[in-house]
Amino acid sequence: MLRVEGITVAINAVNILRGLSLAVETGAIVGLVGRNGAGKTTTMRSIMGLTHLSSGRIDLDGTRIDGMSSYMRARLGIGYLPEDRRLVGALAVHDNLLIPAQASGVPNYDERLHRIFDLIPELREWSARRAVTLSGGQQKMVALARAFVNGRKLLLLDEPLEGISTALSRRLAQTIRDFQQAGHGVAVLVAESDLKRAAMLARRAFVIERGEVIDEAVLRE
Repeated sequence: MLRVEGITVAINAVNILRGLSLAVETGAIVGLVGRNGAGKTTTMRSIMGLTHLSSGRIDLDGTRIDGMSSYMRARLGIGYLPEDRRLVGALAVHDNLLIPAQASGVPNYDERLHRIFDLIPELREWSARRAVTLSGGQQKMVALARAFVNGRKLLLLDEPLEGISTALSRRLAQTIRDFQQAGHGVAVLVAESDLKRAAMLARRAFVIERGEVIDEAVLRE
């Protein structure tokens, strides 16, 4: 579903990614594990089209996308959870979920939202609340749901389990797996700095260091 081949990204003349390559198969959950500053977020932003490539290519479902704008990539069915959530605090939870649907023309939005509410029932209760009034953990759940809205082919999840309790981490990990299984083959790339958190979701992971994939690791059988 996703193939990244030899991408290089320079920011202020400093190479952040150095010929990075990885692949995520249809229906797989794959980790991208590395320390803070290793290049995980830049990889996610590069796939999403928020960072310019110096070289390399990115394919989604057999289509080359590295020359596309970020909104065109989103329309292909990529859902993105940024590390810092990036909710619009002044808007209600429902409106935050509606934004990607309107911007990307998500088909059958009402039906899709209903399925997401079944996975995260609290969203119905919070629907009219402004995002800024929610706790950090609650905002993480809303941001994950927003990624679900658009994630019809690929989910890019940047540190989805970081900064929340172990109990909530387990629940969100199960929610992501349930969404993926119901999504009939959605591919998931999840970035985490901690191997144990990554193993809650992924069976295998690419290990990134200084902007390069240096190894592949089996996280659990």
